[in-house]
Amino acid sequence: MKFSIYQMDIIPGSPEQNRQRVADWIEQDVKNNQPDTVVLPEMWTTAYTLPELDVLADVDGHPTIPFLQEQAKKHHINIIGGSIANKKDGGIYNTAVVVNRKGEVVSKYDKAHLVPMLNEHKFLTGGQVAPEVFELDGLKFGLIICYDLRFPELIRPLALEGAQVLSVVAEWPSARVNHWRTLQIARAIENQMYVVSSNRIGSYDGTEFAGHSIAVDPWGDVLAEGSLDQEEVLSLSLDLEKVDQVRKDVPIFDSRVPDIYK
Repeated sequence: MKFSIYQMDIIPGSPEQNRQRVADWIEQDVKNNQPDTVVLPEMWTTAYTLPELDVLADVDGHPTIPFLQEQAKKHHINIIGGSIANKKDGGIYNTAVVVNRKGEVVSKYDKAHLVPMLNEHKFLTGGQVAPEVFELDGLKFGLIICYDLRFPELIRPLALEGAQVLSVVAEWPSARVNHWRTLQIARAIENQMYVVSSNRIGSYDGTEFAGHSIAVDPWGDVLAEGSLDQEEVLSLSLDLEKVDQVRKDVPIFDSRVPDIYK
C-alpha cells in the first residue's frame, strides 16, 4: 500500500480555507504520487483555536466528513482524515475519521486522552470508546490521536486484534519532539506493527509544533521522516508481509502471560 502523508501548516480558525488547501494538495499529490491512502493531521480544519470552537466546529461531522467522502470518491483513494473539532451530543469532541475509496466512513474515533498542557479539557469532551480496528483495501489499521500515543494500554488491544498499521494524527509540540519520535518507535517495536503519523508544523498561540511526521516499520526502523518546520509530503510504500515476518521471528504475542498482568 502506498501512502502520502501531508505534513501541513494550518490556518487558525479558517475551516473553509484549510479544506480548500487539502483539496488542492490531494489533487496535486494524486497526479504526482498515485497514493492508495493519504493521511492528514489532527484538528486540521481549525487548529487549536479552542475558545472559538463553539463557532468553528463541525456539527455531527458536517461539512468536513462529506468533503472527505467527495475527495475519496473523486480520486479513488482512502483518506485517513486526521481529526476535526466536532460538535455533537452536547459537547465538542476531537473526532478522527477514515473514509475508503468508495466514500464510505469506515472508522470514527473521539480522542480519549485530552491534553492538560494545551487546556483541551477546558473546551473539549473526551471520548468514552476505545479505537477499533478497521480495514482499508483488506489491511487492518488502528488510529489514535496525538496525546493517546503516551498510553500503550490503548494501543496493545489493536495489535491483539490484528492491526498491521497504527496511524497517529497529531499537533504535537516541538518542546516534546524527542518524546514524539521515541514513543512511535516504541509503539512499533512493542506491537510489531507499522506506525504512520501526520503531525503539523508552524505555531499558534505561543506553541511551536514539531513536524517530524514519520513512518516506522515493525522492527523499529524509521522509513521516512519529515522536517521540523517545512510543509512537505512523505510518500512511501509499506510491505505488510514484514509484519507477519517480524511477529514470527520474535513471537511476543505467543509469549504473553496475561493471567499475571495487573
